[in-house]
Formats: sequence, C-alpha cells, structure tokens
Amino acid sequence: MIGFFIAFVGTFIALGVGVPILFMIVRAFGLYTTVNECRSKVFVLFGKVMGSIDEPGLHFPVAKFGPRAALVPFFGKIYELDLRIDQKYLRSQAVNSEEGTPMGIGVWYEMRVSNPVAYLFENTDPAGSLEANVSNATVRSLSNMPLEEMLENRHTMSRTVRAEVSPLSESWGYSLGSVYIRKVHFRDHEMIEQIEQKVVNRLRQVTSAIRQAGENQVDIVTSGAEKEAAVEFARAQAMRPLVVGEALAEIAKDRAVLEALLEVLEIDRLTESEADLTLLPAGSSLMAELLATQRSKLTLG
Repeated sequence: MIGFFIAFVGTFIALGVGVPILFMIVRAFGLYTTVNECRSKVFVLFGKVMGSIDEPGLHFPVAKFGPRAALVPFFGKIYELDLRIDQKYLRSQAVNSEEGTPMGIGVWYEMRVSNPVAYLFENTDPAGSLEANVSNATVRSLSNMPLEEMLENRHTMSRTVRAEVSPLSESWGYSLGSVYIRKVHFRDHEMIEQIEQKVVNRLRQVTSAIRQAGENQVDIVTSGAEKEAAVEFARAQAMRPLVVGEALAEIAKDRAVLEALLEVLEIDRLTESEADLTLLPAGSSLMAELLATQRSKLTLG
C-alpha cells in the first residue's frame, strides 16, 4: 500500500506539474505552436520573414520552416494577427452636389486582413490608410453629382467608392469588404430650415386644395339635388291640373253628381270667405226685395 501511494503521488506530480513544464519548455524553443480560429502567426528571424501560418490547429514550425524555426523565440519574433472581419462608419463626409449644395455622406465599410505579411510590413498603419482612402474616394468620386442622383442612387455610389479603394487596399494586405452609403443629408442648417418651411407651405397648399375640392364637390352634389327636386316639384304642379281635369271630366258624365259637386264647392268657398250670409225661406220673394231695398238705402246714406 505504501508503494502504491508513493507511485500515485509521483505520477500525479509528474502529470500535473512536469508535463506542463515540459510543454512550456518545448514551446519556448519553438518546437510547436497552436493557431486559433481566425488567427494568423507570422514568423520573423533576423528581420526577415520566414513565413506565416493561418490554418487553425497544432503546427510544428521546425517541420514547416526548417531548423531555423527553433531560433525564432531567441533571435526573432512571432506576430499574431486577427483575421476576423471588422467594420467602421465614417460620418458626414463633406461633398458638394452639381448644383453647389453642401451635402454630408455617411459611409459604412467592412475590412479584414487578407495577407498578414503585407499587412505588417507594407504599411505602418493600414487601418488608418484605408480609412483615409475611403474618405478621399467618397469625396472625390461623389462630388459634383446631381442632387437627385445623390439622394436616390446609393447602391451605385457604394459600388463606385468600393471600386476605387479596393485595388490599393489589397496591396497592403487589407481586403475591403462591403461598402454602403448609409446616409445622405444636408449640412447647411439654414437650407434645412428653408426646405422644412417649403415642405410645410406645400402641405398647407395641398391640404387647402383638397378641402376646397371637397367643398366644391359637395356644392355640386347639393345643387344637383336641389335642381332635381325643383324639376320634380314643377312636374308635380304641372300634373295637378291634368289630374283634376280628368277627375272633373269623369264626374261630368253624371249631371246630378256634377251639380252636387258644384254646390259643395260653392258652399265651401263661401265658408272660407267669411262673408255675412242671410238665409231666406224658399219662395219668399217679398223678403228678398225688402232686404235688397234696405241694403241700397244703407249704401246711399
């Protein structure tokens, strides 16, 4: 049991302490290296580039570059680069339209390291140079464009900027990805206020025109309805005598009925006139003469 315990402790110490120390010593001599995903390592010895490794996994530089790779940890340097896609947004790049309008353009673009060796040694600041070139290309290629095209054709503008910058960035080992014009705006605040005022006035004019057109349409409909009603009323009034005449003609066929109707109408008119009536017995001619004489005297007096 004591021997087993001693062997167990010795194995634990050897595996837990000795193996990591051994791997550290081996890695310090450059016998192996590991490359992570989207990473690259560039090996430089005595100021000269031996090569680069950008494939993820475990690698043995001695087998890839020869025995000189063992000297890199002591007399050279290993650069580790990030190969992931990066992006940047340049705000309000100053340009002028063909009409002389001061405009601002926002440019969004992507970039990534495509050649690690060129990225390290062809340009001291590839990211800054790429930003300056995108800005200059935007101002140079998009200036003096018609204002209408500048506000509408963003896709064409994006392709124009990318086509001008891409060849130069490739020589630095920095690959330009997507380029997109995200924002086009006016830079003169007085002009913005004037445009806003014009838009407000135009909206007021359109609103007033719509309201007036609606009122005119209502008037047309109302006048049309009144005209049609007047025509129908006139037609009704014109039809009344015809209807009454046809009814009287039908009644006149019977003499007795006609006389009765005329008497009723006469009595009705007398009643409506509110005149004084004197009723005499039938066959009393003397009473009628006396009444006529009395009225004539009153008139003369």
